[in-house]
Amino acid sequence: MSPTTQMKSTQAIGNKPQLQLGSQGKAVLELEQLLTKLQLYRHPAKGIFNQAVQFSVKLFQFRFFLSPDGIVGPLTWQALYTEAPVNMPVLRFGSSGQAVATVQEVLKMSQHYGGKIDGDFATLTEKAVRAFQKSFGIEADGIVNQETWTALSQIPRGYDPNWFLT
Repeated sequence: MSPTTQMKSTQAIGNKPQLQLGSQGKAVLELEQLLTKLQLYRHPAKGIFNQAVQFSVKLFQFRFFLSPDGIVGPLTWQALYTEAPVNMPVLRFGSSGQAVATVQEVLKMSQHYGGKIDGDFATLTEKAVRAFQKSFGIEADGIVNQETWTALSQIPRGYDPNWFLT
């Protein structure tokens, strides 16, 4: 994307309204079309943010490492336009926390990681990241940057809409 195109899409995103269950109008229609393009919404676009749209939004948010709250705000709009995760941390050997645990979970699903999901970016995680990067044709440097996050978002993961209730 050229800097001019990126600036225009950033401006377009900045003008988007927050959408949620009950919202209606052209912005919802656009949302439905974006979700349809990503094969996450399979209903006729009507411009009405109903439960089917909400579920598709939550699925999208989960897939792109956003909090699956079903509300379309600036980060969700940005991820929809770029078809990539946004605001993700750069992770490397020595990093720790929930983002590392998320990477470990996805790497386990893609069969690149066989260790514990412990949130510690140690040797086994670094080796798994390098193997994953190599399999996606990404520079295998062991650093989880934007390009690696985007590749990780392509790994199918089961979404449980009730996960927060357990």
